[in-house]
Amino acid sequence: MAKTLPRSPLAPATFPALPEIGGLRFASTAAGVRYQGRTDVMLAVMDPGTSVAGVFTRSATRSAPVLDCQAKLGSNTEQGAAILVNSGNSNAFTGHYGQTSVAEITAAVANKTGLPQDRVFTASTGVIGEPLPHDRILSKLDELNGALSASAMKDAAEAIMTTDTFPKGSAATVDIDGTPVQIAGIAKGSGMIAPDMATMLVYIFTDAAYDQGRLQALLSAENDTSFNCITVDSDTSTSDSLMLCATGASGVDATDHPAFTEALRGVMLDLAHQVVRDGEGATKFVEIQITGAASDADAKIHGLAIANSPLVKTAIAGEDPNWGRVVMAIGKSGAKADRDLLSISFGDVLVAEKGWVAPSYKEELGAAEMKKDEITLKVDLGLGDGSATIWTCDLTHQYITINADYRS
Repeated sequence: MAKTLPRSPLAPATFPALPEIGGLRFASTAAGVRYQGRTDVMLAVMDPGTSVAGVFTRSATRSAPVLDCQAKLGSNTEQGAAILVNSGNSNAFTGHYGQTSVAEITAAVANKTGLPQDRVFTASTGVIGEPLPHDRILSKLDELNGALSASAMKDAAEAIMTTDTFPKGSAATVDIDGTPVQIAGIAKGSGMIAPDMATMLVYIFTDAAYDQGRLQALLSAENDTSFNCITVDSDTSTSDSLMLCATGASGVDATDHPAFTEALRGVMLDLAHQVVRDGEGATKFVEIQITGAASDADAKIHGLAIANSPLVKTAIAGEDPNWGRVVMAIGKSGAKADRDLLSISFGDVLVAEKGWVAPSYKEELGAAEMKKDEITLKVDLGLGDGSATIWTCDLTHQYITINADYRS
């Protein structure tokens, strides 16, 4: 989709001020991968000593860049690292052509930056099934390598956008033993968003030092309650990539430090929420709180059943407090539920309980909740201590418009 989409009404007012991360530099350019006149390639280069962790889609049809990144995780941290990302073409389902493109790009980036090829990671996002014109990217590597700057993270965020209506960034500063440690991240994602993971690219950087094995464990754990708890349209991408890079430039070892974990969690949740707020055609940001489930796993199943229901999502778009559709989604989820024990609330308005509409419920109260830009749906199953929180958005006519015209 070459035309510019209107900015999401749920977008943050401004792009945040992101700190410079020691040992990290960015550059971006317009290579014309699919469209002319827009930046579509970004390069990030990190100094020796950088630990790299990653979580990727488990799609059976995942892309060549994803497979290559997965194979390279755990490589020698004594070397620097680089990440090159293009938008406009996902380099997925392209057979040996996709593998060739990845090999050509990683070899060329390694040559330009002086890094080993097994420390060069790539990602591609955009149309599936078309060979990546990687020569267009290779022709821009001298320009990218010469333009690397510590202050160019926002430009990198813009270069990886597809149907996104705003660039996504987040940052945090955490004090560890009297020394400030910086965390900053960027993301893209708008449609084809569903857990395991969502269709998105996320890159988070810190100047902390962190043991590589423990960094991988940390990222995997925090992903389960952030990016794996968002959904826009229930479709899982071939290209999902979430990477966390710790340059160590601050000289502070943050391995397993609780304050660092908390700060990282905040950045990941912020970026995950921004992806939902930029859901294709979204006008409502929805938080679904599930409590009282038989287990946390059951709670997540119920939450996703509600969040992914087209009937629930269109009712929210129409500002209709149709709580019967929530009942339907719970009943079909496959997780344990008892009609006579569950309760449903819109915000603080109790809607249904004990197998029936709540005696105190008035339709105008539910309707008032549905008119808000940010809506909370609460379900208590009354079965146990399991809980989960899922984030989603509504489903509007604009979603159809965007996706009916995606390749033109």
